[in-house]
Amino acid sequence: MLRVLGSPKRLCDGFTRRDVLQVGSAAFGGLGLSQVLQANAAASGAAADSFGRAKNCIVLFLYGSPSQLETFDMKPAAPAEIRGTMQPIASSLPGLDVCEHLPRLAQVMDKTTVIRSVTHPYPIHGVAFAMTGIPIIDVAMELNPRDVGHHPYFGSCVEYIDRAQRAPEASAAQNIALPFPFSSKRSDQPFRAGPYASYLGAAYDPLWTEFVGEGTKSCVKARPGFRYEGPEPYLGCSRDSHFRLAAVEGAGRGMLLDRLNSRRSLAQQFSDSRRDLDTSLVGRSMTEFESMAYNLLAAPQVGQALDVRQEPDSTRDMYGMSLFGQSCLAARRLVESGTRLVSVFWDEFGLAGDAWDTHYEHFPRMVDQLLPGLDTALYGLLTDLDQRGLLDETLVVLVSEHGRTPSIQNIPGGGRDHWSRAYSVVMAGGGVKRGNVVGATDAIAGDVVDRPISPKSILGTMYHLLGIDPHTCLRDRSGREQPLVPESAEVIREVLA
Repeated sequence: MLRVLGSPKRLCDGFTRRDVLQVGSAAFGGLGLSQVLQANAAASGAAADSFGRAKNCIVLFLYGSPSQLETFDMKPAAPAEIRGTMQPIASSLPGLDVCEHLPRLAQVMDKTTVIRSVTHPYPIHGVAFAMTGIPIIDVAMELNPRDVGHHPYFGSCVEYIDRAQRAPEASAAQNIALPFPFSSKRSDQPFRAGPYASYLGAAYDPLWTEFVGEGTKSCVKARPGFRYEGPEPYLGCSRDSHFRLAAVEGAGRGMLLDRLNSRRSLAQQFSDSRRDLDTSLVGRSMTEFESMAYNLLAAPQVGQALDVRQEPDSTRDMYGMSLFGQSCLAARRLVESGTRLVSVFWDEFGLAGDAWDTHYEHFPRMVDQLLPGLDTALYGLLTDLDQRGLLDETLVVLVSEHGRTPSIQNIPGGGRDHWSRAYSVVMAGGGVKRGNVVGATDAIAGDVVDRPISPKSILGTMYHLLGIDPHTCLRDRSGREQPLVPESAEVIREVLA
């Protein structure tokens, strides 16, 4: 019987990854693993008919954190020093107004569920807290991607468990992230934590792309002590813009090669035991896994999906000719070609404290740099998926690490600081109820007054919709069981269709 070297990974029902590999396509007591996990989800009180409704998932992460007051939780009756300068407009979802600078997105809000009551105690930039099961976070960890205390990224866990459930027969490109390796395009601070596989190993890090193209609009960005002036592809990018896996050439090559080498290590374990398995179904699956990494770069569907230049100009324009818009278009093409999970990061570009981190020049940046790109891209993605019949099977989640302060700093252009006590998340497709609002905040969008929801419950609901019990456990480097999300997390019933 095949024995996988290293620490076994145990699910909360007591089965280990070794058990899964040993039984291959056989069943636990007559049930496949996916059925076991579904039974567990039903037993825990989750809506069984929504379990696994999502075939694919697209995560849209707005790094730096947008203001709830200038997006989906406007407070026009609040004092001027709270509400700011922007006005609400009606959306296609009755009772939900959105910012006037989101006119296209307003037309498709009836396709979504808006959760206005997300809350947690860590107002720091924490992709790691928002998108992993880690129970606590601090600044030192957030600035150290390889801190041993980190938990694996959501996409890494999905890929890992999928391979345990389904055997390694799927494409290697099941967890792809755009538009470039996270926090790699800023010059004045180290890489940030978050989208990494942690104790699962580098083999389950997302496969990163790199952006090939040019920014068509220039801007000046500044904060105390730092300045960037030059092209900004999030404002606009050339028609020749597209994406490719980071291994094709250039500085990103080593990252993917490291991942392939990690896959080779596991594949070598399979090879060592292959003699007795060559004629069995399990053995054939292992051989398939062994060759998967080496065929990845030659997989034509991945490269073709990333080449958004193949789309008509009308479709590209619907998403917007910006880095975020074209990344969203590539995400649609990837899930359509068979990729299970795609993450699109609106990341810092040029300097730290960029993207949606609007401590300075808040209102000019929202109007000129941020809201227009979000408006066009998310409208295009939801509309395109729906028109193609893909939205009902593709979970789309617009998320960030926190919100912004209700009070506005009295500086030129205004400023809003970090605020994690109340902010908004938007979900759509893949088993999510259409035309729905969950939770509420007080008169200044500062505190939750109805249905407080942890970001861990957002993750739990995402796992559930993808057919994974959110309380599945894996073992970390020390052999301790770690659930995908803390035990206090829940599947949010109000979100489910």
